[in-house]
Amino acid sequence: MSDGILTVNEKFLSLQGESTHAGRLCYFIRLAGCNLSCHYCDTIYARDNAAGTLESIESLVAAAKDSGSELVEITGGEPLISKACPDLCQALIDAGFEVLIETNGSFDICELPQGVIRILDCKTPSSGESNLMYTGNYAHLTECDEVKFVISNRKDYEYSCNIIDQYKLLAKTKNLIFSPAWETMPLDTLAEWMIEDRSPARMQLQMHKYIWGPDKQGV
Repeated sequence: MSDGILTVNEKFLSLQGESTHAGRLCYFIRLAGCNLSCHYCDTIYARDNAAGTLESIESLVAAAKDSGSELVEITGGEPLISKACPDLCQALIDAGFEVLIETNGSFDICELPQGVIRILDCKTPSSGESNLMYTGNYAHLTECDEVKFVISNRKDYEYSCNIIDQYKLLAKTKNLIFSPAWETMPLDTLAEWMIEDRSPARMQLQMHKYIWGPDKQGV
């Protein structure tokens, strides 16, 4: 059992910019701290464990209720660094929220309570952290879960296709997402590869960056 305290980098109401839930009103709780240093990271400001304020589970649930959103995403940093993260997820579920959690794929997702929609990042070679993935997670995916691959180049694309085949991800979930790295992976090129290969994944653009720009926080 955790102490019910988490280090929160930021929390805000916005539109979900990624995942199969893109476009929906969503309340975000971004926890501080990350164990990885991905080359394409776009939330470097949340990597430091001290880059936030201490908040209780009760206060975070109350803030989510005040937001007016039925959908809550817990993200980071890497949220599973916090021992209290599973307890926060359960408290939000008990309060009637639909709960998403985006995790970098290096921690065991079985620690999370039933009912959480797990968005599992698979770090591609260009991240510099692909060797730190906990591949045991793939066996525990459900049809509601999602796997996201950030694609920077052809090597990343082929790696992602191989992971889908090797771990038979389509038998677990149809929610496989190829996300082109911002200003690195040409959108039309990735689209052409996916069309040519009849890819089972869906292409995802980071909608919030097109609306507010790539550097704005709190969106």
